Amino acid sequence: MQIHGLASRSRTILVVDDEDSIRGLFRELLTAEGYRVVVASDGRQACDMLRQGMNLDLVITDLVMPNQEGIETIRAIRQQFPTVRIIAISGAFGGKFLRMAKLLGADATLTKPILPDQLCATVAELLAGI
Repeated sequence: MQIHGLASRSRTILVVDDEDSIRGLFRELLTAEGYRVVVASDGRQACDMLRQGMNLDLVITDLVMPNQEGIETIRAIRQQFPTVRIIAISGAFGGKFLRMAKLLGADATLTKPILPDQLCATVAELLAGI
């Protein structure tokens, strides 16, 4: 993997997943690419962070989580923060919910398990358009 230049360093990504290991892995991978990474354990916490004024460029959200699942989170972000890019991720039910996530506003979808290069390439592609 390579650093995508100074532009990526100013981008902030929120990783939303109820699994500590996924949040940690994504933070490690994306920080190594030069992004600023913050994390949330569910959609409710993610939406609270946005409402409190956190300036985010991209949200990566799992779809199956406690408290507030990803579909509801995508809808809320899309309605309240339409310029924030969204990647929906899921491995549950063979990724069947990913199509719904796309229809409700996710800019991209990835099926777990996600390869590091796949994650980084998708993030770079979405953020290149901002």
